[in-house]
Amino acid sequence: MKNVYLTGFMGTGKTVVGKILAKELNKDFIDMDEAIVQNEGKKIADIFASEGEFHFRKVEKELLKELSTKRDLMVSCGGGLICDEENLNVLRESGTIVNLQASPEVIYERIKETTRRPLLNVDSPLEKIKVLLNKRQFYYSQAHYCLDTNEITPEAVAEKIIAILKVEQ
Repeated sequence: MKNVYLTGFMGTGKTVVGKILAKELNKDFIDMDEAIVQNEGKKIADIFASEGEFHFRKVEKELLKELSTKRDLMVSCGGGLICDEENLNVLRESGTIVNLQASPEVIYERIKETTRRPLLNVDSPLEKIKVLLNKRQFYYSQAHYCLDTNEITPEAVAEKIIAILKVEQ
């Protein structure tokens, strides 16, 4: 079976839903951000601070290319990964893209206590979320499927994705 790539903004549930799906579908789960942290030996915020976003995106792209050569993976992608045309093509060719969406306010509530989100270490994180969502919306809309996670449990999101994948087979 093709890989399943969960895309979407931070705080939309990619990791939580991905872990549930991997267990339910008996797939290996890869959180790309966690894999990068392990490979680089640094937290993402530290990578951004010391090497910059460009370096992070380069590492992210290399990891995606490696994962795309495998099968039967459940992959939680970084929030900005899909915003690169080359990455988008790799995602499309090697798997099914499911984009998870939530409102800026819901995202903010889910992540406001977290300090490991380097793009949101600003004076007005909610405004930054709105700006980034607006900038990324075109790319997020390129996913094969889009699901709203605002008022639904991660388990219910996983059930919806399982139903989609059954139809696809």
